[in-house]
Amino acid sequence: MYFLWCYSAATLTYDTLRFGEFEDFPETPEPVWILGKEYSALTEKDEILSDVTTRLWFTYRKNFPPIGGTGPTSDTGWGCMLRCGQMILGEALVCRHLGRDWRWAKGRKQREEYVSILNAFIDKKDSYYSIHQIAQMGVGEGKPIGQWYGPNTVAQVLKKLAVFDTWSRLVVHVAMDNTVIIEEISECSCDATWMVELFCCFKYHSRTALWKPLVLLIPLRLGLSDINEAYIDTLKQCFMLPQSLGVIGGKPNSAHYFIGYVGEELIYLDPHTTQPAVEPCEDGQVPDETYHCQHPPCRMHICELDPSIAVGFFCRTEDEFDDWCMRIRRVCLYFSDSDRLERFFDSEDEEFEILSL
Repeated sequence: MYFLWCYSAATLTYDTLRFGEFEDFPETPEPVWILGKEYSALTEKDEILSDVTTRLWFTYRKNFPPIGGTGPTSDTGWGCMLRCGQMILGEALVCRHLGRDWRWAKGRKQREEYVSILNAFIDKKDSYYSIHQIAQMGVGEGKPIGQWYGPNTVAQVLKKLAVFDTWSRLVVHVAMDNTVIIEEISECSCDATWMVELFCCFKYHSRTALWKPLVLLIPLRLGLSDINEAYIDTLKQCFMLPQSLGVIGGKPNSAHYFIGYVGEELIYLDPHTTQPAVEPCEDGQVPDETYHCQHPPCRMHICELDPSIAVGFFCRTEDEFDDWCMRIRRVCLYFSDSDRLERFFDSEDEEFEILSL
């Protein structure tokens, strides 16, 4: 199987990537799952490739303005996890502003919301989620500019940056210790200003009106040096949930953005190719072809996955979060007869473990 690997001294160029040999999608009767959508590889291959191509693909870039004014002008060799963080958050913004069923098409005039999403990731200091912002915010997490991140670090950085995104008004919650505390999410996802106004003026509130769209990131360690096979089926279930944003992880010092699976293989977007930095046009439009992967996606056997990952979910409304909780309960109850997962909570409980590690 053809894989792309991360080397600090020798990275693929965009031309190499575009004209390289890529293995076509497998002809298999097994279902293909992409971020909560089920496909048939036998009859829906075009739909699969369209879905994959629609996902925002952030890769190494070169010749952007120096980070911090005097820092690096390329993230080749160190920025792969930062780019994966951009991809998982970019997927959340697409779901937030365009919807999961929206599709990108080459050469088509794009919606204003799409252009605004891309501008949030352009490689310059004043973009909400640029490599500049992520790298500089990471200093506060103990990561000097130019140092490789792990999944938890990039999750914490995205949480801090989302506070400044007044357009999307997302809440990024990072669930630590393998535990999602419902009360914490309810507190951080509700707009306190609206709560006061509604209580004082109307004496009632709408749950939907109070809720801020939620990005839930759950850092996990699924083994010591290798992934424990006991967790594989549960990990697959995460890609089947309609709230799925995928998984960031990969191999040691080589990060990927995993968007689904087929059989025993994970499907992923690979940031390890260096492309020139993109400048928006004078009218605000962004040349966007290099932000979409226009070839069959990469695949790797799930057992090759490094055990340190972060799983992501997006809940636009509180009802969607309640639905996620219900589905997670079902997943864990399904596996409750094994030693993989601890007994799940009763409906009154305010916290529960996703995986017992």
